[in-house]
Amino acid sequence: MKAFKLATAILALTTGMALAENPMVGGAPMFEDKNIVENAVNSADHTTLVAAVTAAGLVETLQGEGPFTVFAPTNDAFAKLPAGTVETLLKPENKDQLVKILTCHVVAANAMSGDIMGMIEADGGEHKVATVGGCEFTVMAKDGVVMIKDGMGNIANVTIADVKQSNGVIHVIDTVLLPAM
Repeated sequence: MKAFKLATAILALTTGMALAENPMVGGAPMFEDKNIVENAVNSADHTTLVAAVTAAGLVETLQGEGPFTVFAPTNDAFAKLPAGTVETLLKPENKDQLVKILTCHVVAANAMSGDIMGMIEADGGEHKVATVGGCEFTVMAKDGVVMIKDGMGNIANVTIADVKQSNGVIHVIDTVLLPAM
């Protein structure tokens, strides 16, 4: 019985440690054994992103094997866009534009923040990143925070890094990334 209690305590401790490795996002635990969509739907901070991914028809893609690195804008990031922009993008007639914007938040790799920092350092402070949507953004860092400059010159800061998923990684950002117009 004593061995059983010890084994149970060790299992509880290691399970807790495994859960502790992934940060909470939007008040919800993020599980490494769930895919990007399965975790995102639980984040209270990403309801707009989930609605946009659904409207764009990208749910199945982001549930796929990957690997994907997703720079995931929060609801507050979407709220910084001009009034009416999100509502307009969610209309069926604007699906192509919505798909372009969302896929510009995705890189076909599993890039943890340490990897990104290494690329930034290796390239002398800035590194060009090609996205699934055909955008080329610039990643840089300041005071240990990864930042992404989009095609319009806007800067997004990674506010929560390295949220591991079964098919990649999410980095939460505070600004929606836009392609060059």
